[in-house]
Amino acid sequence: MSFSSMLGFLFRSASTSVVLDLVDSGLPSVTHWGADIGPLDPSTLRALVVGGVETPGNSAVDQAVRVSLLPEAANGWLGKPGLSGSHAGKNWSPQWSVFDIQFNGSPIAVPEGSATSPTVEVHTAEAGTLTASARDALGVLELVLVVEVSVEGVIRTRALLRNLSSDPYQLEELTVSYPIPSAAGEVLDFAGRWAHERTPQRRPITVGTHRREGRTGRTGLGAATLLIAGEPHFGFRTGETWSLHTAWSGNHIHQVEKVFSGVQLLSGGELLLPGEINLAQGETYESPWVYGVYGAGLDDAANRLHRDLRSRPQHPKSDRPMTLNVWEAVYFAHDLATLTELADVAATIGIERFVLDDGWFGSRRDDTSGLGDWVVSPEVWPTGLTPLISHVKSLGMKFGLWFEPEMVNLDSDLARSHPEWIMATGAQLPPESRHQQVLNIGIPECYAYIRDAMCAVLDAHDVDYIKWDHNRDLVDAGTLPTGTPGVHEQTEAYYRLLQELKERYPGLEIESCASGGGRVDLGAIQLTDRVWGSDNSDPIDRQSINRWTTQLLPPELIGAHIASKTNHITGRSHSLAFRAITALFNHLGVEWDLRKVSSEAIEELTFWINLYKEHRNLLHGGTVVRIDLPDPALSCNGVVAVDKSEALFSYVTLANSDIWSPGRIRFPGLDTEALYSVEAILTASMKDAVRPTPWMGEDSLVLSGAALMRAGLVAPIMRPEAAALFHLKRV
Repeated sequence: MSFSSMLGFLFRSASTSVVLDLVDSGLPSVTHWGADIGPLDPSTLRALVVGGVETPGNSAVDQAVRVSLLPEAANGWLGKPGLSGSHAGKNWSPQWSVFDIQFNGSPIAVPEGSATSPTVEVHTAEAGTLTASARDALGVLELVLVVEVSVEGVIRTRALLRNLSSDPYQLEELTVSYPIPSAAGEVLDFAGRWAHERTPQRRPITVGTHRREGRTGRTGLGAATLLIAGEPHFGFRTGETWSLHTAWSGNHIHQVEKVFSGVQLLSGGELLLPGEINLAQGETYESPWVYGVYGAGLDDAANRLHRDLRSRPQHPKSDRPMTLNVWEAVYFAHDLATLTELADVAATIGIERFVLDDGWFGSRRDDTSGLGDWVVSPEVWPTGLTPLISHVKSLGMKFGLWFEPEMVNLDSDLARSHPEWIMATGAQLPPESRHQQVLNIGIPECYAYIRDAMCAVLDAHDVDYIKWDHNRDLVDAGTLPTGTPGVHEQTEAYYRLLQELKERYPGLEIESCASGGGRVDLGAIQLTDRVWGSDNSDPIDRQSINRWTTQLLPPELIGAHIASKTNHITGRSHSLAFRAITALFNHLGVEWDLRKVSSEAIEELTFWINLYKEHRNLLHGGTVVRIDLPDPALSCNGVVAVDKSEALFSYVTLANSDIWSPGRIRFPGLDTEALYSVEAILTASMKDAVRPTPWMGEDSLVLSGAALMRAGLVAPIMRPEAAALFHLKRV
């Protein structure tokens, strides 16, 4: 490597710096990604790049190995290459040369220099896009790398690979990589299952690969979601962190790799099944976006993502409506009289959106039949859905409807008419799950049928919202009659169908639900308006699920509902206050048969709904704060207004603590120079669970932000599985 020519691109914003460089027409590399390092001129850029080159070790190649965004075996990289594939075993290790560079829409000439007279250029921006186009040395492949850096310092990169040869190119894997410093010694990601999604797990980063593969054909209930590398013992507000997320709703990869030289990479991309992508001459594969987020602690990283998502033009701008979903109220027992009565009660307590769940179509009286027949059932709805919808609308509520477009019951008119539209690898169907198979919307005729069936329902009814479900993993997901893999095309078709519906019905909101929280990713959220965090509304489990889902998504995009006292999944019973406070910090809703609720509970539920509406702008526009507490029996979370004028914090006892008093709670994120009044929000039903401290009896307790952040206030003594709420307001 001669370093005869060097192009540098510096993005500086939000106390971060991202430095990309191209040396001697090579692919872009990340020289720095992290805290702000200040301005760079040509001489300091060259010093930064050269100063980061690893010395070749004994028994290694006799040259410096610089790792690009697409690590290359041809340059001596002995870790996992960014591109795996070949023309029938040939051209499997390309050597790339960049021939075109675009920076924020303007062309940048590749400079020419020499070893004795190197040429160095630096281009600086707060945010923007770098596009580098390259060809391999044999002229049979073309690669385009697109790197976007937002004003929040969030990176996202995608690659486009084009086959220029007359021979087909079989793509096996394409992953984008970001380097992380040696200071990152631990990695945090997530595991989980149905009703217990996004369970955090940590481990040290060691030599080798920690590779998380999603092979479920959807994002997955046990998806890694994010790989977060950081300084040992990093927490919500401590330690530098570097996070990676693959924004793809099909099979996918999250990976951290450390090689014997000490170089560490975070990598992500689509997981391709054998033979899934074969590029004919002129055809292009486009990878998913792979996000990178730096943060000074987990909260800083999360809030960068939140602000980035909130800046999107399609991000929900209206107040997130208080929603009633009727599933846990009536299940499949649909009846106009019952549901109109439920709507009447819902309207009186302030519900703003009424959602009719599974069971309104075809022969769908239980989960064994009818799925795929998207026609209003004349058996259950002899006069159609219009009477219910009209009644809901007359009460001032919006109306939502459940669909599961990608699935089918074998006992359905659709499956009997088109068995060839079911995903399979041969004559034998995959094992059933929930009595259903996967409908192959990657087949154009199947796609058109489902789209047209959904549009017929939406054209005939005033529907504001779709709860889009996806209740099984994709197993042996092939396209008949050949049985070739179909997950990639299925995922692309899912995105295309979402896009078509959004364009055809402006204002239609769509929820991403998949057995609960099985489709939580930044690919799906670009075309939907919220995710269902989990089918499990038990507040003990939801405390963790909600807390960790906000590592990726802001609270307003995460559905969390108040369910009945005894949870239908866990069988545990909890107070209304605990259930309400747990759900309050997200997009609040209700999942409960309100017709059977006592007048006292209705009164308290109305209080929590009004409180949600009062603080909705704060909850859905503020900065998320999660507090590290030494006692695992305790949890404390909050949200602070962007201007730091007010905050809401919840304090929760998840279990019986080993100590009587937890001591003082400190409230981060406030204005140290301001004074705040502190109010404990208590309802009558909380009196047995929460024993107030002396300060909670004060009419008006006022302290400085500095005192609240650094000294704090003594927490109340509470029974296990209880919650308290505190409102702080600048005076």
